[in-house]
Amino acid sequence: MLPGLSLPSNPNNFSSFQIHFNETIPMSTAKAEDKKITTHTLQEMKKRGEKISMLTAYDFSMAKILDASGIDVLLVGDSASNVMAGHETTLPITLDQMIYHASSVVRAVTRALVVVDLPFGSYQGNSKEALNSAIKIMKESGAHAVKLEGGREVKESIERILSAGVPVMGHLGLTPQSIYKFGTYVVRAKEEEEAKRLLEDARLLDSIGCFAIVLEKIPAALAGTVAKEVDIPIIGIGAGGAVDGQVLVTHDMLGITHEFSPRFLRRYMTLYDDVKKAVEKYIVDVKRKDFPNTKEQY
Repeated sequence: MLPGLSLPSNPNNFSSFQIHFNETIPMSTAKAEDKKITTHTLQEMKKRGEKISMLTAYDFSMAKILDASGIDVLLVGDSASNVMAGHETTLPITLDQMIYHASSVVRAVTRALVVVDLPFGSYQGNSKEALNSAIKIMKESGAHAVKLEGGREVKESIERILSAGVPVMGHLGLTPQSIYKFGTYVVRAKEEEEAKRLLEDARLLDSIGCFAIVLEKIPAALAGTVAKEVDIPIIGIGAGGAVDGQVLVTHDMLGITHEFSPRFLRRYMTLYDDVKKAVEKYIVDVKRKDFPNTKEQY
């Protein structure tokens, strides 16, 4: 029985119970913003011009904070390879490691849509492998969707994943899993031919059923054109403000990492400095025998 809820003395007097129930638990407590975010929610947000907020998450504690803050989408990104494991690129992280991170995030979330990156080597060039990878992530982590990089070259993999009922988010522009192919993290699609290909790929991903696309590090004007040309939400990172939403790596946005400072990154905190100072103070207190004091022991 719900707290504060009492049944009427006459069990047949349902109207009395209904009135008491309504008075005890006001309907206003069911806030619209508390509703679970789905792929359909994102489509509706685009239609009414509401921007979509998206951040990365890799662990339970941080995901719980982000979800409680009202974030719309949490991306369990293969950037965990960089910020959590210290690798130079996103390539080393494995499917099982992605599932570990995704499972931790899903356990923390009650509202946000959780999207998981398919890691390098789990979908390229083999649509059957792509399907198996996507199903493994969904079954073992409880996530809500997967994301993969590329356009026409991964069309078959996307279609096969979609055929199993797994929602897919695309990713065009700078594609970190292809870093050794391009050899640089510079802005993509600045030249007319590459820009034309990107727009065609975005239309393709829309037509085959992707529910959204991330555009990374491309000219703002091109990103705005893509957002207008396709029906699905476009989430930008280094792609200007004319798209349907934004994503950043949480560790970058909070200033936990400090070596990485691209133009598109806005740091909302400098946690690296704050945490470092706190740890230094803790060390001093321990060395001076100031911690723990008499009130901090049993």
